[in-house]
Amino acid sequence: MNTKLNRRRFLGTAGKAGLAFTILKAGSARTYAANEKLNIASIGAGGRAAGDIQELSSQNIVALADVDWNRAAGNFKKYPNAKQFKDYRQMFEKMAPQIDAVIVGTPDHHHFHASMAAIKLGKHVYCEKPLTHSVWEARELTLAAREAGVATQMGNQAQATEQTRVVQEFVMGNAAGQIREAHIWTDRPSRGLFAEYWPQGIERPKETQKIPDTLDWDLWLGPAPARPYHSAYAPRTWRGWWDFGTGALGDIACHYFDPVFRALKLGPPTSVEASSTRVNKETFPLGCMITYHFPQRGAMAPVKLVWYDGGLRPARPHAIRDGDVMGTNGLLLIGDDGVLMSDWNQWRLYPEKRGKEFGNPAKKLPRSPGHHNEFVIACKGGQRAGSNFDWAGPMTETVLLGNVALRAQLREDLTKAGLLWDSSKLTFSNHEGANQFLRREYRKGWMPA
Repeated sequence: MNTKLNRRRFLGTAGKAGLAFTILKAGSARTYAANEKLNIASIGAGGRAAGDIQELSSQNIVALADVDWNRAAGNFKKYPNAKQFKDYRQMFEKMAPQIDAVIVGTPDHHHFHASMAAIKLGKHVYCEKPLTHSVWEARELTLAAREAGVATQMGNQAQATEQTRVVQEFVMGNAAGQIREAHIWTDRPSRGLFAEYWPQGIERPKETQKIPDTLDWDLWLGPAPARPYHSAYAPRTWRGWWDFGTGALGDIACHYFDPVFRALKLGPPTSVEASSTRVNKETFPLGCMITYHFPQRGAMAPVKLVWYDGGLRPARPHAIRDGDVMGTNGLLLIGDDGVLMSDWNQWRLYPEKRGKEFGNPAKKLPRSPGHHNEFVIACKGGQRAGSNFDWAGPMTETVLLGNVALRAQLREDLTKAGLLWDSSKLTFSNHEGANQFLRREYRKGWMPA
């Protein structure tokens, strides 16, 4: 498919799912009294969406849409006054004037469509991470939210934490000197609970199963290609399938990239390349390494960032003392004068002597009132949320470029020099074959055409 941006064509075809709305300037169209509550609808009522609903339950939960009423049953009971729907498009048709903001807590392959439908109605949007399923979708959603003037927030709660501020303040204080490398790793999906319900490196099941009575399978598939129902996909096992999820990168990188991007002021990469266990056309590999290169930013040196999943991790830097555990999930920033390491709970500066001499960085940044509170404040006309789509969209593009590099390995003409990325044109300049993975085809009846 043509990956070049075409806003006029996109907005012109967006109504083919029955949602032909003019974008409304909702963010500037209404003011809220100090104690007035938002009317919030949620697309998704079980799973991760349930957590977001709970976090925003201080507001009015007025509508819940979920394709699986068994998964949604708990919140249907908890919020009996909320109108119940299976199809969020019907919810919008019937209740749009009563809704101020929308939670999107679906599997990844629905994020773009549900969020875009809400934005085109002028609704504020809280969308779970990753923001979208494809790179092209992230760019389009960012542009649409900016045009509509709505408040937005992506569900990467780590951006609001104390430790995200601390690492920025370490770098601002030149604690480790000029940072030239970053390494980020996770054990997902290979360990414990995630290995049980999040399979990767497998082929499509050949047998079919009866669709549960409470599930609308066609709606669950939504824009994804049609296939028979199987419990290998739903309700919880979708994340490892190319058609539905975005793998460990989509699950964790939007959390772990965020503090690194903020601290190092990273923008688009110039190149990305992947190596992994065997890739197939159905599911993500068991483990991978993705290497991104970022250009110089002002006085800040170029940076190499390497992502590892499936239990892979970087070599131990010499500066880290023996006996200190690097952990199954973590982050490293390697500078000219030291190393910053985090197990996500705390950042430490090495060598140990330098860490003791430097101490804790000076507090220079404002602290967050809470990730979900940021969204409420923004919806009511206050400060923009920390992971608004102008921030979350570009970062999601970078995250998902890693998945494009993984899929490009399926092509025999993969260049050995890595994929050279031109963000302004949303294209790889040296590998036309990889560009096909920047966006996806949609099933008939799902926008855009």
